[in-house]
Amino acid sequence: MPALPPIGAEIPCSSLAVNTPMQIGTRLVSVDFRGGFKHRVDVNPDDPINSVRMRLVGLKYTAELPAADGEAAGGTVTIEQNDVDVDPKSLLRLTQQSPPQYECLLDLGTCTLTIEGPDEEPLVLTPKGEVTLVGRLTQYPPRGDLFQLKNPVDFVDPAKPDDVAVVLQKFPAKAGGL
Repeated sequence: MPALPPIGAEIPCSSLAVNTPMQIGTRLVSVDFRGGFKHRVDVNPDDPINSVRMRLVGLKYTAELPAADGEAAGGTVTIEQNDVDVDPKSLLRLTQQSPPQYECLLDLGTCTLTIEGPDEEPLVLTPKGEVTLVGRLTQYPPRGDLFQLKNPVDFVDPAKPDDVAVVLQKFPAKAGGL
């Protein structure tokens, strides 16, 4: 029988999201995010036999921004965990026994997106709504499996929650075994 990861295990996962489309203000860019995430496995009281909860204990992706017209350098964009995941919403569920199939829902709701440009103060943005990556896996930890954003994500300045500063349209992240 396929196994779920043991309760209490911490599982690091390297990840790469190539050609990720982002809209920054009115400018559309495509960037390559490098980084990864780390989970701690918890019991899922709702379905302890076929699934586990995943507590996010580390997340960081960084990408180089292309230079805009007339700029010498573009800067960087970083997505990282900014708060402790006190209520683990991520889920790994066994959906088929043989051959094993898993569905992995990664909740990145405690993340921030920071844009740092040359000679500018960093702009730290928070997601407006949920940030969930969905992966369909044949094994866990994943080995080069693709995760996709469930929905595009708007990022806002917490001081101006009605003004969308960045839209992360997709996040095609290959995870594990990289």
